[in-house]
Amino acid sequence: MNRLGLSFLAAYLWPLSATADELLVASASNFSAPMAQLVLRFEGQTDHEVEVAYGSSGRLFAQISNGAPFQIFFSADQDKPERLLASGLAVPGTSFTYATGALVLWNADDKAVVPDPSALSQDPELRIAIANPRVAPYGAAALEAIESLALSEAVSGRLVLGENIAQAYQFVDSGNASLGFVAKSQVVRDGRVRKGSGWEVPANLHAPIRQDAVLLTRARDCQPCQQFMAFVQQPEQQALLAGWGYRFD
Repeated sequence: MNRLGLSFLAAYLWPLSATADELLVASASNFSAPMAQLVLRFEGQTDHEVEVAYGSSGRLFAQISNGAPFQIFFSADQDKPERLLASGLAVPGTSFTYATGALVLWNADDKAVVPDPSALSQDPELRIAIANPRVAPYGAAALEAIESLALSEAVSGRLVLGENIAQAYQFVDSGNASLGFVAKSQVVRDGRVRKGSGWEVPANLHAPIRQDAVLLTRARDCQPCQQFMAFVQQPEQQALLAGWGYRFD
């Protein structure tokens, strides 16, 4: 199995332990592609290896709370790192906002018309994918946007919930849903939608998706962990993340 596959499995099967030169990172699913690039860059510049488990922020938070051996947590919100700090499971003074995300209403069909909010109410058979709002911050933002657009009744009974934003994307990509609210980072590269068509949801339709990272208590004295967190905040790495559609505000 390739390394990426192992990383996804690690979110569910976590009897892992870090070696002196290996970091164990838990990351929200929306950040999987940029994180993979960051890891490649970091490993190319240091002697350290980074193993990443991806999943919904809520699922990863629960695993960390139950003793999963992760050292750094990249959440898709600010709430869960703050709760880990409050419970003593994260190191005070180490949290930072590594990016602000955006939502895109996306259709995977290259021949389809660019979607907009009106598409959500035009076809009563249309299935719309979102991440589970109970555990995924991007799902909560999608639900808030739907409510802000006064479309809650129009989409009632037609939402398809993914366990995380990666699964919501897969539902649309596979045709199991016609449209979906996905992370901009999943469909945009260097300012262009890579496949299908999309409508970027205005930021004023939902609370800002500010994404925080935090060093976990078990890694308090882990110098490579601190090095990786500092690396992510370098201007060169922020420029990389901007290419995936993230903002820094």
